[in-house]
Amino acid sequence: MLQMRVARSRRTALIGLTAALAVSLTACAESERDSGGGQEGGTLVFGAPGAPSNFDPFYASDGETFRVTRQMFETLVGIKPGTAELEPELATDWESTPDGKVWTFNLKEDVKFHDGTPFNADAVCKNFERMFNQTGAGATAALSYYWIENFGGFADGAKPSLFKGCTAENPTTVKLELTRFTARFPTMLSQDSFSMQSPKALDEYKANDVKAEGSGFVFSEYARQHPTGTGPFKFTSYDEGNGTIELARNDEYSGDKAKLNKLIFRVIEDETARKQALEAGDIDGYDFPSPADWASLEDAGYNVQIRDPFNILYLGITQKNNEALRDLKVRQALAHAIDRQTLVDSVMPENSEVAKEFYPSSVEGYADDVQEYPYDPDKAKQLLREAGHENLTVELWWPTQVTRPYMPNPQSIFGALQEDLEAAGITVKPISKPWAGGYVDQVEVADAQLFLLGWTGDYNSPYNFIGTFFGNAENQFWTSGSPWGQELADSLADADTTVEEGERDAKYQEINRKLMSDYLPAIPLSHSPPAMVVSSDVQGLVPSPLTKEEFASVTVSSGE
Repeated sequence: MLQMRVARSRRTALIGLTAALAVSLTACAESERDSGGGQEGGTLVFGAPGAPSNFDPFYASDGETFRVTRQMFETLVGIKPGTAELEPELATDWESTPDGKVWTFNLKEDVKFHDGTPFNADAVCKNFERMFNQTGAGATAALSYYWIENFGGFADGAKPSLFKGCTAENPTTVKLELTRFTARFPTMLSQDSFSMQSPKALDEYKANDVKAEGSGFVFSEYARQHPTGTGPFKFTSYDEGNGTIELARNDEYSGDKAKLNKLIFRVIEDETARKQALEAGDIDGYDFPSPADWASLEDAGYNVQIRDPFNILYLGITQKNNEALRDLKVRQALAHAIDRQTLVDSVMPENSEVAKEFYPSSVEGYADDVQEYPYDPDKAKQLLREAGHENLTVELWWPTQVTRPYMPNPQSIFGALQEDLEAAGITVKPISKPWAGGYVDQVEVADAQLFLLGWTGDYNSPYNFIGTFFGNAENQFWTSGSPWGQELADSLADADTTVEEGERDAKYQEINRKLMSDYLPAIPLSHSPPAMVVSSDVQGLVPSPLTKEEFASVTVSSGE
């Protein structure tokens, strides 16, 4: 996603119901489709890899929740379909004071929430006040991750907050005040957690009534049954037992109305089961087909839609439990030991790229002249000898029961890395755990020495990548015990608050150089293009590099 908390929730969402759900698809398919078909109307059934955590986007940080809520809710600023570019959504335009601390948004007129409540400046302020005034379980990183990551603290003042206040200047003009400049604003508002929700429904169904229970949370009636936004689809039902979420077209939508009558998400955790459901005609498409299946799916007449890569897969290095890994020469040896080009060519999807640093070249601050680590097992052995660790033993962790956009086949990736490290004389102890059954938890508390992890960008910003990874020196599993963790965090904070674009870009370039030469807290491996697949009857689904697809433009030419 977190990094770690987001990594937990965003990614854990892919662990939904078991593959046994697939057996119920055929029986339900007929009842879930309209008989008419045609260019507009009808029903799309889409296979999702995991279940949503709830339907209140503010209390979510996982892709499977956002896959659903994105169809029902809108944000002030949006992302142009098929790109990572900012565009207006509920706000038509915006401007700021020269210091970047006060932002004025002009709002779309004649917009209503699904319950008929008007969307206006007052509704915007009520949403931000609700976010800012979270307490108890609602103010924890597990639930308010995106607020904490972007705005910091809450109204209690326990920690500084970027948010200062919201003023409704008139029904169609709202002013948001910040405590400091950040280069991420207003782009950060495109994140689904900052969707605008009906103030009436939030109050009526006690949206803030969320409680911790055991290792999870009990959500409000609002989050479970009454999510209320302004988007082109509205909530109908969630059959949790069968893993089926049903949405209906919002006929009162202010923009271009959805072409489908109904949109159904069916949770099918297992990728093979998703493929079988598509082949049986029980679903119309699914996410994250195995790259090994792309060609056969296309040969069978399905449309494999490949997203542009906007992600990073890396080999994480925890310095806490293996003293040798605190030595820069040892980390450099690991980098030289890995044949990343062969990994990309033989294991990763077609059109994947070797990663030189921790985000794609399309993001601001990318440095073309970072230190590189070409595959050289002899150089790796030399560095280990110089460091006094020629007999290095490491634990290499990899996750099971998961498919990620940046990590389509964890076991195969693990196998390639193990072979490379052992060829450089490094003894590898394999450790595998289920993604939601210990892997993420133990990586988060620095139990893993070397581990596979990654990230798909939320929006086009260097801080959304390296700031998320390394911007908090207090509890970073990979910088724990390092002499430079705070220095790196301070440099990231300085770059984010630099107003002049050229100066900010130069600062990020220098951070990227140091990350690859002086720090090397992890080893960037690859950028890979995740795919979706739909039947030939499905038209108009635009793949997003951020995996933020919207289904309002989709048509199904013939139901069966």
